[in-house]
Amino acid sequence: MRAHDSAITPTPIAVSRRTPAPSPPHAQSAKSAKSPARRAGTLQAALGVTAFSLTFPATAWGLEGFGPWSLVAVRSVLAAVVAGGCLLALRVRPPARRHWAGLAVVAAGVVVGFPLLTTLALRTSTTAHAAVVVGLLPLTTALFSALRMGTRPSRTFWAAALVGAAAVVAFTVQQSGGALTSADAYLFGALLVCAAGYTEGGRLARVMPGWQVIGWALVLCLPLTASAAALALSYEPVRFTAHSVAGLLWVAVGSQFLGLVVWYRGMAAIGIPKASQLQLAQPLLTLVWSVLLLGEQLTPAAPLTAAAVLVCIAVTQRVRG
Repeated sequence: MRAHDSAITPTPIAVSRRTPAPSPPHAQSAKSAKSPARRAGTLQAALGVTAFSLTFPATAWGLEGFGPWSLVAVRSVLAAVVAGGCLLALRVRPPARRHWAGLAVVAAGVVVGFPLLTTLALRTSTTAHAAVVVGLLPLTTALFSALRMGTRPSRTFWAAALVGAAAVVAFTVQQSGGALTSADAYLFGALLVCAAGYTEGGRLARVMPGWQVIGWALVLCLPLTASAAALALSYEPVRFTAHSVAGLLWVAVGSQFLGLVVWYRGMAAIGIPKASQLQLAQPLLTLVWSVLLLGEQLTPAAPLTAAAVLVCIAVTQRVRG
C-alpha cells in the first residue's frame, strides 16, 4: 500500500513545473511606472492648452495699448529674457549643433510666425473667428507629425479627430456668423507654421527638457525680436492700461514660455498626435474666457459642442496609434 500511494502522489517537481515563472522585477516596475508617467504627461499637455486658451483674449487686451508689431516683438523679448535667465541660472549648456535646425523651426513657428499672424488677424477678426485656427491645429499637427516622424495613428484615431475638429469648426464659424474675412489668410498661415513648430518641438523634447526647447528657441530669436521691438515702438504709439499691460505679460510669460514648457513636456510623454488632440478643447476654453474677459456672448450650442469634443478627446486618448 505504501508503494502504491507513493507511486500516485504528485512529486514537488511536477508541481513546480506547472507554476508560471514570475515576471522580472524591472519589467514590473516599468509597467507600473508607465501609467503615472502618461497621466503626468496628459496633465502637463492639458495645462499647456489652458495657457494657450487665454492667448487670444490676452492679445485682444494687449492690442488696446500696443500696435500689433510692437506687441509681438515685445512679448518675445520679455519671454526670451525670462527663458535666458533660467538657462543662465541653471548653467545649461547650449544644445548640440545638430539640434539648432530644429530649434530654428520652433522659433519660426511658435515664437515669431504664430504670434505675429494671429495678432495681425485679431485686428479685424473676433476671438471666436480666430479660434477656428486652433480648432484645426490638432489635425494639422498630427499630419505634420506623420510626415516628419513617421507616426501612423489608427483609422479610429483619425475618425475621432475629424469629428472633433468638425464640431469645433462648425461651432466657431457659427459663432462668427459664418462670414469669411480678410484675416483668414493670416489665420491659415498661422495654422501651418504653428503645427510645424509644435511637431519639431515635440521631437526635440524627447532628447532635451521641454523648457529648454522653447528657452533656446526664444534666445535664438532675441537679436531679431529686440531689433524689431525697438523699431516698432518708435513707429507705433503705446498706451499703458491695466488691460494692455496684463495682456502683454500673459502672452509673454504665460503663453510664450510657461505654456510651451508644459506643452512640450506633455507631448514628449504621451506622443505628438495624442497631445495635439487635447487642443480640441482649446477653442471652447477661449470662448469661455472671451465671455468672462471680453464680454462676448455664447449660443446654446456651446454645451453640446463641449460634450462632443470631450467624447472625441476621450477616444483619441484611448486609441493606440
